[in-house]
Amino acid sequence: MIYTVTFNPALDYSVFVKEFRMGETNRAKEECIRAGGKGINVSQVLHNLGFDSVAFGFTAGFTGEEIRRRLEDAGCRTEFIPVENGLSRINVKLRAVEGTEINGRGPEIRSDHIRELFGRLDRLRDGDVLVLAGSIPEMVPAGIYKDIMERLANRDILIVVDAVRALLVPVLEDRPFLIKPNHYELGEVFDRKFESAEEVVPYARRLQDMGARNVLVSMAGKGAVLAAENGRVYQSKAPAGKLVNAVGAGDSMVAGFLAGYLETGDYESAFKMGIAAGSASAFSEFLAKRDDVEALLRQL
Repeated sequence: MIYTVTFNPALDYSVFVKEFRMGETNRAKEECIRAGGKGINVSQVLHNLGFDSVAFGFTAGFTGEEIRRRLEDAGCRTEFIPVENGLSRINVKLRAVEGTEINGRGPEIRSDHIRELFGRLDRLRDGDVLVLAGSIPEMVPAGIYKDIMERLANRDILIVVDAVRALLVPVLEDRPFLIKPNHYELGEVFDRKFESAEEVVPYARRLQDMGARNVLVSMAGKGAVLAAENGRVYQSKAPAGKLVNAVGAGDSMVAGFLAGYLETGDYESAFKMGIAAGSASAFSEFLAKRDDVEALLRQL
């Protein structure tokens, strides 16, 4: 079974304003609301690709109930832990101004809530897959991802980590199966900027030297790089298409990679499936569907 963990789920409110003006009333031309959070996105795309998963996480208030309802209506299995104080986030994605977001804080997660999550993770068995993705709320211990990996260290579980530097670097020595920084996050780790896939390769290799088994680096419209544990490096440009909505594209790449690997056991196939799934989400208003992914695979 595949399990995903999203510590801070959200309702993502994406709004398009034709000409955004500061200090004035702006009216939306287009808008949509969907359940969000990196692990949740992975679960949704896995479902679209034909793979069951269980979404773990913490939810609170009416927004938390709406997150759960939307996921279950879409066919995803959820086992969210209810939190009493606060509300699950509403994140505003302002698509008129590239990259502009306002993300909510999220509810209060106490130590007893963390213990309940650990109890659920203790159910995982050899052969399972665990995806740890996204940010954590301020009140959650900064070493939570490492704590989880160490707790599961004696089991044959494929663990994927998709997170920023502060969460990612400490877990490398625990040998995660896959990490997926984008080129900006890779740059944060090594304090430099990357403009091409060729520049990325030696630094992806360095992350392997630090412990990661497979390093998948997404580069938006420039494609992606995979440094695989079989010793090979795979590079690919992104398929041709029009960017519609970049939200969730990186998470879709993680889901596509896992789907491809679980189907074939082959890293090159997994890499191509990851690129196709990430691109299919970027070219769509919503997250990647199987037919769209397979159409893009034929371009690679």
